[in-house]
Amino acid sequence: MPLLRISDLRTYFQTPQGVARAVDGVTLEVEPGEVLGIVGESGCGKSVLALSILRLLPMPPAFFAGGEILFEGRNLMTLSAEGIRKIRGNDISMIFQEPMAALNPVFTIGNQLAEVFRAHQGLSGGKSWQQSIEMLGMVRVPSPEMRVREYPYQLSGGMRQRVMIAIALACRPKLLIADEPTTALDVTIQAQILELMSELRRELGTAIIMITHDLGVIAETAHRVMVMYMGKVMEEAPTLELFDRPLHPYTRGLMRAIPSVAVTATTGELYEIPGVVPGLLARPSGCSFNPRCPMAQEICIDQEPVLREIRPGHRAACWFAEHVGNS
Repeated sequence: MPLLRISDLRTYFQTPQGVARAVDGVTLEVEPGEVLGIVGESGCGKSVLALSILRLLPMPPAFFAGGEILFEGRNLMTLSAEGIRKIRGNDISMIFQEPMAALNPVFTIGNQLAEVFRAHQGLSGGKSWQQSIEMLGMVRVPSPEMRVREYPYQLSGGMRQRVMIAIALACRPKLLIADEPTTALDVTIQAQILELMSELRRELGTAIIMITHDLGVIAETAHRVMVMYMGKVMEEAPTLELFDRPLHPYTRGLMRAIPSVAVTATTGELYEIPGVVPGLLARPSGCSFNPRCPMAQEICIDQEPVLREIRPGHRAACWFAEHVGNS
């Protein structure tokens, strides 16, 4: 049994203008110890998908319009409020995109870490404080005995991100959701954070869902990749397979948009996918990507393609996926 299985998940938002389908029929599986990368442009539904798993969205305006989320066979969508609280931070943890916003500015780092141990493991004050120091040492925070007494504003961006990882991994979760964990960090610190997460995954056996718009991060960390666009899965494949032979025009566009010194030196320009992402309330008919797709034909406008397996383990939602793969 997969650690996490999501089937036809539909997370919508009720707005004054109508229903916005932020996550629209997503199906995925995550095996124990696996790293699944989820990529796509801003607004494609990556973060809403992550927040749906932990039921952290405000309801209303958000609501589940269908599907199920099974974690070790338990449907998270039907658990009581107390039941989902026991899973959050204990079995499933999340690293949020902006650590300064996620950390409480009026409590020390040690207090925020110790609270996790007290709430989920019932440790006393002294034991929870000692565990906090040990956890900071595990995530390579220097002088952890001193850092536990400091406040978030006293730490650099990279140190705050390490604290967030320490909090997320404090109870040795089976699944870690990392939402843009290296955003706003310089490339040196980014590399250190990614290496740290890889080391902790090997040591603790934690599965990871890595959410990012950075294909370089995905290439370095993920076993499999899922590409999203307008709340839907466009393509899913093992990482090397996806980079070597993408089958969806949108994925190919993302690959071409990666900055390249050679291309820039030759043409002086960076490639960009033409057009803009339509609003969720103005979803095009047929394939969501058809207004921006260079291969779009009449069938793409009239009928929505089904996510289907083109090669073993490689799925794509495109009427012409075989042609894309051979071109």
